[in-house]
Amino acid sequence: MHMGTTEIFLIAMLLIFAVPYLIWRVGGTDYYAPLVIVQIITGVILGPGILGRAYPEYYTFVFNPQVVQSLNGIAWWAVMIFVMLAGIELDLKKAWEHRRESTVTASLALGTPLLFGCIAAAGMLGFAGWIGPKAQSWQFVLGVGMACAVTALPILILLMEKLEILRENIGQRILRYASLDDIAIWAVLAVIMLDWDRVTRQLGFIGVFIVATRLFRMLMARLEERDRWFVALIWLVAVSFAADWAGLHYMVGAFLAGAVMDAHWFAQQRLDFMRQTVLITIMPVYFLSAGLRTNWAVGGSAVFIAAAVLLAASLSGKLIGTHIAGRILKWGPGEASIIGWLLQTKALIMIIFSNILLDKGLITNETFTALLLMAIASTMLTVPMVYPKLRRAAQLIVKTS
Repeated sequence: MHMGTTEIFLIAMLLIFAVPYLIWRVGGTDYYAPLVIVQIITGVILGPGILGRAYPEYYTFVFNPQVVQSLNGIAWWAVMIFVMLAGIELDLKKAWEHRRESTVTASLALGTPLLFGCIAAAGMLGFAGWIGPKAQSWQFVLGVGMACAVTALPILILLMEKLEILRENIGQRILRYASLDDIAIWAVLAVIMLDWDRVTRQLGFIGVFIVATRLFRMLMARLEERDRWFVALIWLVAVSFAADWAGLHYMVGAFLAGAVMDAHWFAQQRLDFMRQTVLITIMPVYFLSAGLRTNWAVGGSAVFIAAAVLLAASLSGKLIGTHIAGRILKWGPGEASIIGWLLQTKALIMIIFSNILLDKGLITNETFTALLLMAIASTMLTVPMVYPKLRRAAQLIVKTS
């Protein structure tokens, strides 16, 4: 029986939505692996490294080039909206009000794992198969180092909702630190992506973006909320296109598009609903497309060893950084540990970040796989590590800032 591309595409979509949901619901994995993580892991299992190797005929039948291209289109749009929402939710005014505390914590929570990650990446340069074909050594080292330092703001929000601390004082503080780190991550990414052949184009993009932002903000302030959503999406596409054309990558554009919007332009319930809807309806396609890019060709064990080294650099860096910040800022007992564990949540943003490095040829599929495994492990550790600490330190949650 011959099947057309549409039917095969729908089979792929059925796998994308049914398999992770059943594992999550039947397996009751929510405590250590929220649905998002199960979707990412399922993407890896359905990818070429595992399913593709075990059942090559099925794999090439379902994930043929036309189907993969269709899935990629959905994945691009999903992640653009998601990154824009992460940009909108940055609350820099709050960070500015508490600037000493926010700056000290954010810089140590980012700088220490960045340093440790760069050391690990420099070690990886000694072996073949990790650095991408278009990368200079410094780009690879800084890119992998930054991947170790990333905090995934959208996943952090989900986990803090689950732990019921998002709207509490400690949750709001953690959001401020993560917001500053988020800006640093995208700024460093823009530096890594700087292409000297296109530097005039990139500077031109920044100049036009600054002028366009002023006009856009004036327009948004005058519109009703229902119109703002449409104009926001038009703005998202325009800025993402311009950033990609300039060689900075469309996801840098998507983040910038969101970062210059004010959260108060949209009802909080609408923003939360939009984020959850995107997560449920189209982001699973992005997770699968990330899984389809995994590869173990360097040798499975080498990828796992690299992932373990990067995880150790990332975890120790975050925890040491927040403990130093806690000493400087005289936090209460247990605070630094809770904040450090929550800030090391990687998952989504790191996968997006690593995808960009892979797209630009700065890392290989094997490095991407090691980073993906590290992101999954770090995120799965978060709730089991934080939940008992929060119960022991319940007074922290209600303590005034």
